[in-house]
Amino acid sequence: MICKLCSTYIKPLCFMAATQSKKRWESMTHLSPPAMRWRTSTSPAPVLTVTPARGLVDEPISIKAGFMPPQYPVTLCAQMRSEKGDLWEAFGHYKTSADGTVNLARDHSVGGSYLGCEPMGLFWALQPAPGERDGLRLRKKNVETPFIVDISLLEGHVTPRERENSELAVATTERWYMAPGVQRIDIRQNGVVGTLFLPPGPGRFPAVLDVWGMGGGLVEYRSSLAASRGFASFSIAYMEHKDLTVQLDIDSSDAYMKKAIDILRDHPQICGDRIGVISLCYGVYLTLRTATLADVNVRCTVMYSCVLKNLSCPLLYVLGEDDQNLSSTENSKLVHINGLKTAGKSYLYTRLSYPGAGHLIEPPYAPHTRMSYWRVKPEKLPTLWGGNIVSHAAAQEESWREILKFLDKNLRGHLSSYARCNVTE
Repeated sequence: MICKLCSTYIKPLCFMAATQSKKRWESMTHLSPPAMRWRTSTSPAPVLTVTPARGLVDEPISIKAGFMPPQYPVTLCAQMRSEKGDLWEAFGHYKTSADGTVNLARDHSVGGSYLGCEPMGLFWALQPAPGERDGLRLRKKNVETPFIVDISLLEGHVTPRERENSELAVATTERWYMAPGVQRIDIRQNGVVGTLFLPPGPGRFPAVLDVWGMGGGLVEYRSSLAASRGFASFSIAYMEHKDLTVQLDIDSSDAYMKKAIDILRDHPQICGDRIGVISLCYGVYLTLRTATLADVNVRCTVMYSCVLKNLSCPLLYVLGEDDQNLSSTENSKLVHINGLKTAGKSYLYTRLSYPGAGHLIEPPYAPHTRMSYWRVKPEKLPTLWGGNIVSHAAAQEESWREILKFLDKNLRGHLSSYARCNVTE
C-alpha cells in the first residue's frame, strides 16, 4: 500500500494508524502506541545497511539498522543459495539501542544461530535450512561468480520461516572469490591439470602451489583468494578429474609435482625463486617429498593437519585440536620433536593450534561443517570433521591472516606487503 501523505510503502496497519484516531488504534492492536511510534506515516521507515555491497569473501561486512524504537526486538537474518540450489540461512535476535539502532559490530545477539557480539555471525553461522538435504558442505565451484546473500531485518524475535509477515527491510551483498583484475588460466600441460590465478598487474609475482585432499577434483577458491591478495596461485588436481591420465599416489607423485612447480617457475609473470606450497590433508603427503628435494627448492610450506620430516624451508603448521579426521595434534608433535627439533631445525617451525577447531579450516567466514557426506566410490559416506561453530570460525579468521603474513614474509622477504617481485633477469 502507498501512503498518501509521504508516498512510501507502509503496511496496512500503518495506514489505519495514520487515518484513524489514536483511541481506536489502541483498541485494534495489542501493542501500545509508544512502542510503535516509528510505524506512523510521519516517521521514517526502518533502514538496513550492509556494506560493502560487493566484496571478497574474506572481508568483513558492516551490518547496521536504524529508525526504530529503543529496546525494540528485531531479528537479523541471512539467506543464500548454494550453486546446487540448496538454501543456507543464519539469524540472530537483537534489541535496539537507546537511539533505536542495531550495529552488529557493537550489539549482542541474544538468540538464534549464535550468541554474543559477532559482527560476521550471519556468515560463518550459515547452515542448511530446515528441509534441505542432510550432510551438506558449502564449497564454491565457479569462482568467477559470487554468492548472493540476502540480509533481512525482521520485526520481533522470530525465525526465518516467519519472515514473510515480519520483514521490515532487506539488503543484498555479493561475496566474491576473485578480485577485479585477477586472471584465471586453465592449465593442461605435460600431464598436469590445474588452474593458475594471477594477481592484477604485469608481475612478476611470488607464487604458491595449492594442493587439496582426497576429495579430488580441482578446488580453486583458496587459490583465487590468494591471487586476490597478491600471490600467484596454482591449484592442481591429482585424482578424480576427467582430464587426468593418471591417478597419483604418494609413490608416483614426485614427477607430477615437479612438473607443476616448473610450470610456475617458467611463467614470465612469476618469480621463479619465490615459490611456496600450501596443502591440506592427503595433499600434504604428496607434496612433502617434493618440498624436501634439493632440485625443487621451495621457499616455504603451509600445511593443514598432517605429518612432516626432512624439511629445509620454513613451515607453518595449522591444526584444529578437535580434528576428528586426523590425529593433527599428535602429528604436530612428531613434526617438531621427532623431526625438526632432532635435526636442529626448530627455527623453521611455526604452529598455529586452535582449540575447538576441526579438520576443515577454510578461509574466513566460511560456514562450519562438522559432518558431511563424502563420496567414496561407489557410495557417499558420512565423514566427521569435528570442531564447534564459534571456535572454528575464530580459527578460520585468524589462521588466514597469519598464512598471508607468513607467505608475505617468506616469499617477498624485505619487499612491502603485496609488492611485486620485479626480479632483474
